[in-house]
Amino acid sequence: MSLESVIAHFKQWNREGDVMEFQTLSATVEQAAETIGVIPARIAKTLSFRGDGDKAILIVTAGDAKIDNKKFRDTFSFKARMLTPEEVLEQTGHVIGGVCPFGLANELDVFLDVSMKRFDTLFPACGSTNSAIELTCDELFQYSYANGWVDVCKGWQEEPFRETVGANLDKQ
Repeated sequence: MSLESVIAHFKQWNREGDVMEFQTLSATVEQAAETIGVIPARIAKTLSFRGDGDKAILIVTAGDAKIDNKKFRDTFSFKARMLTPEEVLEQTGHVIGGVCPFGLANELDVFLDVSMKRFDTLFPACGSTNSAIELTCDELFQYSYANGWVDVCKGWQEEPFRETVGANLDKQ
Protein backbone atom coordinates (compact mmCIF):
# COMPACT_ATOMS: atom_id res chain seq x y z
CA MET A 1 0.00 0.00 0.00
CA SER A 2 2.82 2.41 0.82
CA LEU A 3 4.41 2.34 -2.64
CA GLU A 4 0.97 2.93 -4.15
CA SER A 5 0.43 6.01 -1.96
CA VAL A 6 3.76 7.43 -3.14
CA ILE A 7 2.95 6.74 -6.80
CA ALA A 8 -0.43 8.45 -6.30
CA HIS A 9 1.39 11.39 -4.67
CA PHE A 10 3.65 11.83 -7.71
CA LYS A 11 0.71 11.75 -10.17
CA GLN A 12 -0.03 15.42 -9.43
CA TRP A 13 3.28 16.29 -11.16
CA ASN A 14 3.08 13.52 -13.79
CA ARG A 15 6.16 11.91 -12.20
CA GLU A 16 4.60 8.57 -11.20
CA GLY A 17 6.39 6.87 -14.12
CA ASP A 18 9.75 8.01 -12.69
CA VAL A 19 9.38 5.86 -9.57
CA MET A 20 11.81 2.96 -9.94
CA GLU A 21 11.15 -0.50 -8.51
CA PHE A 22 14.08 -2.89 -8.16
CA GLN A 23 14.56 -6.65 -8.02
CA THR A 24 17.03 -6.13 -5.16
CA LEU A 25 16.63 -4.44 -1.78
CA SER A 26 17.24 -0.71 -1.44
CA ALA A 27 16.28 -0.55 2.24
CA THR A 28 19.62 0.73 3.56
CA VAL A 29 21.78 3.53 2.20
CA GLU A 30 24.41 0.98 1.12
CA GLN A 31 21.88 -1.33 -0.57
CA ALA A 32 20.23 1.57 -2.38
CA ALA A 33 23.57 2.97 -3.57
CA GLU A 34 24.66 -0.43 -4.87
CA THR A 35 21.30 -1.09 -6.55
CA ILE A 36 21.12 2.34 -8.20
CA GLY A 37 24.84 2.61 -8.95
CA VAL A 38 25.69 5.83 -7.10
CA ILE A 39 27.80 6.76 -4.09
CA PRO A 40 25.99 6.31 -0.74
CA ALA A 41 25.97 10.06 -0.06
CA ARG A 42 23.50 10.55 -2.96
CA ILE A 43 20.86 8.41 -1.26
CA ALA A 44 18.40 10.75 0.48
CA LYS A 45 17.51 9.05 3.75
CA THR A 46 14.43 10.05 5.71
CA LEU A 47 14.72 9.92 9.50
CA SER A 48 11.69 10.02 11.80
CA PHE A 49 11.79 11.81 15.16
CA ARG A 50 9.39 12.56 17.96
CA GLY A 51 8.19 16.11 17.55
CA ASP A 52 6.20 18.27 19.91
CA GLY A 53 3.25 16.28 21.25
CA ASP A 54 2.28 13.13 19.37
CA LYS A 55 3.28 14.36 15.91
CA ALA A 56 6.50 13.12 14.30
CA ILE A 57 8.88 15.23 12.23
CA LEU A 58 10.86 13.96 9.27
CA ILE A 59 14.41 15.00 8.45
CA VAL A 60 15.73 14.10 4.99
CA THR A 61 19.54 13.97 4.84
CA ALA A 62 22.32 12.88 2.51
CA GLY A 63 23.25 9.24 2.88
CA ASP A 64 26.59 9.99 4.53
CA ALA A 65 25.22 12.46 7.09
CA LYS A 66 24.48 11.75 10.75
CA ILE A 67 22.25 13.75 13.09
CA ASP A 68 24.24 16.14 15.28
CA ASN A 69 22.34 16.17 18.59
CA LYS A 70 23.47 19.69 19.55
CA LYS A 71 22.52 21.18 16.17
CA PHE A 72 19.18 19.34 16.32
CA ARG A 73 18.39 20.67 19.80
CA ASP A 74 19.49 24.21 18.83
CA THR A 75 17.25 24.10 15.74
CA PHE A 76 14.12 22.44 17.14
CA SER A 77 14.39 23.21 20.89
CA PHE A 78 13.93 19.56 21.87
CA LYS A 79 16.06 16.44 22.02
CA ALA A 80 16.45 14.22 18.93
CA ARG A 81 14.56 11.01 19.76
CA MET A 82 13.94 8.61 16.91
CA LEU A 83 10.65 6.75 16.56
CA THR A 84 10.34 2.99 16.96
CA PRO A 85 9.64 1.01 13.77
CA GLU A 86 5.99 0.65 14.83
CA GLU A 87 5.67 4.41 15.41
CA VAL A 88 7.32 5.11 12.05
CA LEU A 89 4.76 2.94 10.27
CA GLU A 90 1.88 4.51 12.21
CA GLN A 91 3.04 8.11 11.60
CA THR A 92 4.26 7.83 7.98
CA GLY A 93 2.45 4.81 6.56
CA HIS A 94 5.85 3.54 5.38
CA VAL A 95 7.99 0.67 6.71
CA ILE A 96 11.59 1.18 7.80
CA GLY A 97 13.71 0.95 4.67
CA GLY A 98 11.06 2.65 2.54
CA VAL A 99 10.41 5.78 4.60
CA CYS A 100 10.16 8.91 2.51
CA PRO A 101 8.45 12.30 2.74
CA PHE A 102 5.88 11.43 0.02
CA GLY A 103 2.43 9.87 0.22
CA LEU A 104 2.38 10.10 4.01
CA ALA A 105 -0.39 8.61 6.15
CA ASN A 106 -0.43 11.79 8.30
CA GLU A 107 0.44 15.41 7.64
CA LEU A 108 3.94 15.72 9.10
CA ASP A 109 6.52 18.49 9.22
CA VAL A 110 9.34 17.71 6.77
CA PHE A 111 12.76 19.35 6.90
CA LEU A 112 15.60 18.93 4.41
CA ASP A 113 19.19 18.97 5.63
CA VAL A 114 21.75 21.11 3.81
CA SER A 115 24.00 18.03 3.46
CA MET A 116 22.04 17.24 0.26
CA LYS A 117 22.63 20.59 -1.44
CA ARG A 118 26.05 19.56 -2.79
CA PHE A 119 24.41 17.18 -5.30
CA ASP A 120 22.53 17.91 -8.51
CA THR A 121 20.21 14.96 -7.86
CA LEU A 122 19.51 12.51 -5.05
CA PHE A 123 17.57 9.27 -4.68
CA PRO A 124 14.96 9.09 -1.89
CA ALA A 125 12.99 5.89 -1.26
CA CYS A 126 9.41 5.66 -2.46
CA GLY A 127 7.57 3.86 0.32
CA SER A 128 8.95 0.33 -0.13
CA THR A 129 12.23 -1.45 0.52
CA ASN A 130 12.96 -1.73 -3.21
CA SER A 131 12.07 1.62 -4.75
CA ALA A 132 13.47 5.11 -5.37
CA ILE A 133 13.12 8.19 -7.54
CA GLU A 134 15.79 10.59 -8.80
CA LEU A 135 15.04 14.20 -7.81
CA THR A 136 16.82 17.55 -7.72
CA CYS A 137 16.93 19.37 -4.37
CA ASP A 138 14.28 21.79 -5.65
CA GLU A 139 12.01 18.89 -6.65
CA LEU A 140 12.59 17.17 -3.32
CA PHE A 141 11.62 20.40 -1.55
CA GLN A 142 8.49 20.85 -3.67
CA TYR A 143 7.26 17.25 -3.71
CA SER A 144 7.81 16.74 0.05
CA TYR A 145 6.03 20.00 0.95
CA ALA A 146 9.11 20.70 3.08
CA ASN A 147 8.91 23.27 5.86
CA GLY A 148 12.44 24.40 5.07
CA TRP A 149 16.15 23.67 4.94
CA VAL A 150 17.99 22.95 8.20
CA ASP A 151 21.59 22.27 9.22
CA VAL A 152 21.30 19.46 11.77
CA CYS A 153 23.87 16.92 10.54
CA LYS A 154 27.54 16.10 10.87
CA GLY A 155 29.96 13.69 9.25
CA TRP A 156 29.49 14.69 5.65
CA GLN A 157 31.89 16.44 3.31
CA GLU A 158 30.97 19.78 1.79
CA GLU A 159 33.05 19.18 -1.34
CA PRO A 160 31.22 17.44 -4.21
CA PHE A 161 32.02 13.77 -4.63
CA ARG A 162 33.05 12.17 -7.90
CA GLU A 163 30.91 9.34 -9.14
CA THR A 164 32.88 6.12 -9.48
CA VAL A 165 30.14 3.50 -9.64
CA GLY A 166 28.32 2.48 -12.83
CA ALA A 167 24.54 2.66 -13.00
CA ASN A 168 22.46 -0.45 -12.38
CA LEU A 169 18.94 0.85 -12.97
CA ASP A 170 17.03 -2.35 -13.74
CA LYS A 171 13.40 -1.24 -13.51
CA GLN A 172 10.80 -3.84 -12.83
